[in-house]
Amino acid sequence: MVFNKLELFIMFSKLLYVFVFLTVFSCKTNTSNPSSKSSVQTTSPPKLVVGIVVDQMRFEYLNRFKNKYSSNGFLRLIEKGFSCNNHHFNFIPTYTAPGHASVFTGTTPSVHGIIGNNWYNKTKDAVVYSTTDDAYDPVGGVVKYGQVSPRNMKVTTLADQNRLFTQMNGKTIGVSLKDRGAIFPSGHTANGAYWFEGLNEGKWVTSTYYMDELPAWVKALNTPSKTDNYLKTWDTLYDIDLYEESGPDANAYEKGFNGKSEPVFPYDLKTLMEFNDGYNIIKLSPFGNTMITDFAMAAIAGENLGADHYTDFLTVSYSSTDYIGHDFGVNSVELQDTYLRLDLEIERLLNYLDTQVGEGNYTLFLTSDHGAAQTPSFLSDIHVPSGYVQRNRFAPLYAALKAKYSTSDLIKNISNNQVFLNQDRITSLQLDLEEVQKFIVNEIIGYPSISKAYTAAAMQTSYFEKGVEKMLQNGYNQKRSGDVLFTLESGVISYGPKGTTHGSGYNYDSHVPLLFYGNGIQHGKIYERTNVTDIAPTISALLGIAFPSGATGVVIEKVIH
Repeated sequence: MVFNKLELFIMFSKLLYVFVFLTVFSCKTNTSNPSSKSSVQTTSPPKLVVGIVVDQMRFEYLNRFKNKYSSNGFLRLIEKGFSCNNHHFNFIPTYTAPGHASVFTGTTPSVHGIIGNNWYNKTKDAVVYSTTDDAYDPVGGVVKYGQVSPRNMKVTTLADQNRLFTQMNGKTIGVSLKDRGAIFPSGHTANGAYWFEGLNEGKWVTSTYYMDELPAWVKALNTPSKTDNYLKTWDTLYDIDLYEESGPDANAYEKGFNGKSEPVFPYDLKTLMEFNDGYNIIKLSPFGNTMITDFAMAAIAGENLGADHYTDFLTVSYSSTDYIGHDFGVNSVELQDTYLRLDLEIERLLNYLDTQVGEGNYTLFLTSDHGAAQTPSFLSDIHVPSGYVQRNRFAPLYAALKAKYSTSDLIKNISNNQVFLNQDRITSLQLDLEEVQKFIVNEIIGYPSISKAYTAAAMQTSYFEKGVEKMLQNGYNQKRSGDVLFTLESGVISYGPKGTTHGSGYNYDSHVPLLFYGNGIQHGKIYERTNVTDIAPTISALLGIAFPSGATGVVIEKVIH
């Protein structure tokens, strides 16, 4: 049969119409059919988000102690969750308060305003503590620093945004041995933030910012018999000869406890408590972390967290790792034993979440607020550049200012590696503020322990894309920070000759773990750089809620389904 061109065109048009019709019909059918293979598979949001911060945890601890961890603690999070192995703080200073605030706000001190644990307040002409708020009173005990709130933090947190998203139906509870470790993560709208007051009290306390009376479930934890249970003898979890990942137990680099001649195992906490600020000794032992886990589980039960369709938040800060790290150092058997025991606490918390909330019903992330330096005296003994800054190191600066400007009262305060100038005095002398700042930078940059120095004017007028300069700029808050910022040389700390501290932008202080696990989390790991400010946007994206108000981080897309 022979077809002319017109007939062929008509046949082709009819076939094309049928093909298009069937294609559209098929797509519509698949879209409307929930059982279709091409339909989008959705999961319910988690009933509970648990944000864990391990105070002073260097990233290397995940690998250094790996062979002695159980399979159901840190390793469960790594192997069944998602690990960001190149995770860093992107600001200076790396301290507890700004670290916790940054994890949960998704931004840096330049925005949230928490520039240190303490800082010099230029308006009050006094050093202030990060959580201090005289408008509120302690609840549950007569605590030394009980007048506190989160109000110095100027932006919202993850938990705040969740509360707003759920019309305040989703609950938030924060817990830490330190007030700043409970207050900043749980945010401005928390139902409760609790911390442990040691000394002669040995009680969990809070602030009238949250409530006027402790809940019954917290009061039940405050009985003397329960607190005294943590006053145990601290000996190694395993035979001490197995702790090959650490230095010898007896060494010259550790502070130890008052009342004990050498910092060696075992430690009888009940006997030593009278020489070590009473119940505060629990904080300086791994049993402080046990106390945190017990409180976290009691909070889940007492507040019915994860029990309904509104997502709740529980923020948990394990603080004993920081106290022990400061006292014994990075290379100590005491620190390793603390992490082996913390691994079991993580396992215990995960098992409880599986039972109480339900496996697959919660999302958990674990990170740290900063790392820590090796003890400089130890580094010096093995010929690694390190050292300590001397207390009178700025005496030449005062002398130089006096010689240059014929006055000795141009400096108000030097703290947190910042110089605060007497700006009223500078104005009265008709001096140029920026010129004075530059003079100080040029003077102190020659001092042996100082690596870099910058003026506040440079922080305000220049944009730094990377390096220490960017970290300083991220940590610089125009209203609260000083006139000159400086950093120390690698391995140099402002601390005593034993134990260690943190605060710098070097990798030993900035490189920390970041693990995600549970509902909505992919399995895997990455070595791409991530920043602490990326955590809050990532969890916000997972929940489908607004980012915290000041968030500057980005979503780590590979983490979530």
